[in-house]
Amino acid sequence: MINDASIIKREKVSISKETLRLRNGKNSVILILSLLLILAIILSFTMGRYAISLSQLFEMLSYKIFGGNVTWTQSVETVLFKVRIPRIVVAILIGGALATAGVVYQGLFKNPMVSPEILGASSGSGFGAAIAILLSFNAAGIQMSAFLFGLGAVFITIIISKCVSGSKNNILVLVLTGMVVNTLFSSFISITKYLADTDDKLPAITFWLMGGLSSVSLKDLLILLIPFILGVIPLMLIRWKLNVLSFGEEEAQGMGVDTSKIRMVTILCSTLLTASAVSIGGMIGWIGLIIPHIARLIVGPNYKVLLPTSALVGGIFLLVVDDIARCLFSIEIPIGILTSLIGAPFFLYLLFNERRKKE
Repeated sequence: MINDASIIKREKVSISKETLRLRNGKNSVILILSLLLILAIILSFTMGRYAISLSQLFEMLSYKIFGGNVTWTQSVETVLFKVRIPRIVVAILIGGALATAGVVYQGLFKNPMVSPEILGASSGSGFGAAIAILLSFNAAGIQMSAFLFGLGAVFITIIISKCVSGSKNNILVLVLTGMVVNTLFSSFISITKYLADTDDKLPAITFWLMGGLSSVSLKDLLILLIPFILGVIPLMLIRWKLNVLSFGEEEAQGMGVDTSKIRMVTILCSTLLTASAVSIGGMIGWIGLIIPHIARLIVGPNYKVLLPTSALVGGIFLLVVDDIARCLFSIEIPIGILTSLIGAPFFLYLLFNERRKKE
């Protein structure tokens, strides 16, 4: 009896130590990613057409906080505070938003091939922007139209899926409806481009759809920050329930989780993140698909750690890609092209890697 009790006690201690070790390891990963993000931000400040050294950067930041002597031109200060800082922060927010939405959708639909475009938010936002450009709206009007059409597309998807499946919460019907709505809005975009003036409107629509942060300002940052906070905070608070949903509908309900409510909250928050990101940065693909896979390779499938890890990796990824887009050539490359060029081969690598594991 004493031996059995001693063995059980040692086993419990061993399990507790292993759990603590894993928890500390995952916390270390988040700390390392946070430090990498800070490093990427500092380096991004110094990159661009106007070269800003690290010493000059810290001098300008110190001057804004404590005051002192000005040893730089007004143009350099304008570039840093009105162009580069908003662009860097917006890149991090958009990358984090798309990655967060992607990992949530993949968990919700239990499908690693799902991305934020699955319910039509991206194509709806693209159509909204195309219509606004065709009607000669200003920048704020284009962003608002893209945002509202993105939300509207997902709302249409939910309504149609409810009508088809009735009182049942059928995930498959929701996904299939999202694919149909996504295709419809993509067709609407094509019609809008066909009707657009080839000398003015069509190039503007095409360039917007390729994605980019070249025209981002401080005002755009403030506009994006509000829906980002409203979307991310609820997801972070209920992220442990996403682990429960991964067990299945009946198991989650048996554990006391209101699956219908959690599903609706996650869809609304993810849609808010996707629509706001697309309305500011255009249709930037692949982030919501590949970043969750990278995050799972780093920390595993536990959403308590996976969600913040995905947000950090997404922010770092898009910030680095944006630096490449604005510094690689004399003219800026649309960021959506680069994310596709990087994302597609990496996703193929993941597929081949998964195949080797099964063999």
